[in-house]
Amino acid sequence: MNGSFKKVFERGDAFLNLKPRRNPFWRLAGLLICLFTVLVQRFIMTFFYKVKLNNEDRFGKALERARKENRGIITIMNHMSMVDEPAVWAALPLKNYYCMDRVRWCLGADNVLFSTKFTDFFFSAGQVLSTKRFGGTIFQGSIDAAIRLLSPDEDVRQMENESDTKNYVPPIPRNMPAWVHVYPEGFVLQLHKPHSNSMRYFHWGVSRLILESTKPPIILPLFSTGFEKYAPEPEGPTTFKDFLPQNLGSEINVTVGNPIDDSIIESYREKWQHLCNDNLPLNKNSSQQDLTDELKYGKSAEALRSDLASFLRTKVAEIRHKDRGLPLEDERFKQVSWWEHFTKTNGKSAPDVKLIGYNWANRKLQSHLPDYDYDDSQHITEEEQNILNGSVPIDNFSSIRFSDVRVNSKKSKKISNNPVTLHTISNDNNAAVSSGVSHSATTTTTTTVLTEVEQ
Repeated sequence: MNGSFKKVFERGDAFLNLKPRRNPFWRLAGLLICLFTVLVQRFIMTFFYKVKLNNEDRFGKALERARKENRGIITIMNHMSMVDEPAVWAALPLKNYYCMDRVRWCLGADNVLFSTKFTDFFFSAGQVLSTKRFGGTIFQGSIDAAIRLLSPDEDVRQMENESDTKNYVPPIPRNMPAWVHVYPEGFVLQLHKPHSNSMRYFHWGVSRLILESTKPPIILPLFSTGFEKYAPEPEGPTTFKDFLPQNLGSEINVTVGNPIDDSIIESYREKWQHLCNDNLPLNKNSSQQDLTDELKYGKSAEALRSDLASFLRTKVAEIRHKDRGLPLEDERFKQVSWWEHFTKTNGKSAPDVKLIGYNWANRKLQSHLPDYDYDDSQHITEEEQNILNGSVPIDNFSSIRFSDVRVNSKKSKKISNNPVTLHTISNDNNAAVSSGVSHSATTTTTTTVLTEVEQ
């Protein structure tokens, strides 16, 4: 458990304890909510769509192995529509819903799913963790809570002092570590042909779940198509029609991949443990109970999280290409910086890539943020035009990472009133600029980089 930290679990417990999750009525309400939601989706999909579930046995075997080995399980999937969750689980046998231990946990956008008291109760009881997509970073409470859920209670109890162990009460009564489902892209993505069913880059939060849980979780990749037809992204103002199932009779296909080899996951965890050991206090009698700044924002730590997230994306992409027979994705879609440049220029940087609906990664479309400016989101600013015109040189752009620049969202101002922060990356391959630069950054000339964009 060298790569796990007591303070992370304490924050995870505190987050989970924000709701009365040990209350039997809460748990009953949660089970009924999950069962009701799945039954409604199952009715719609059975009678109005052609549903195909490929390799169902892999899913059942992975869940059973997780139970026998007392390990958590993480499922990862592409994010095609707003109905992915929970419609994808309606394709599974109902035997998965006879108790809360077998119901998945997932992370959901706080501004979308938790904006009212009713929806906050509905989704919290339905085992969704409220997550801030803008300004929250990967070190927020929901991520700590997911790490806690993936770790056996007895492992966490061992981290407590002897006196605390007797009084320790887990935030949730359960018999096994959790199943956590993640959409690592963070946002729905629907693209016009020839780029249909492609993916964004994967965010680093999923890497934390794998590296910091006390036992290596079983990782099961999935890939889906057809949900974008069930719920296509509206290309104009939202109407009542947009909340109804669309394109009735279309095929919905969910393919379960093979679990990722445990030895590969263990190799990433060993690298993480080495990093943790290198950052332990010099006094060997003391214990490191929390992530240091180096383990959060250090170049090596960020490189490891980036590598792992990229690897996970390749496993989902393999299902897309090899199992589903779809054409290989555009190589640009793997690059963090390409997506962030695409977002910053409102798609003008790549006119051949057309989104269906809106790019929800654009801060100006988020009405809960100070940056919200719908009209301005449909245009590009002078600084963005300078990027397109080449006035702001961006050499080897694919190596630059914008998304992890740390910004206090409470202090953020409208972009039009906020001067763009400039950083310089020298031609030294080992140069690093805060946390906004990926481990692979290499440049041949001095490059000025805009770091106004935030995930």
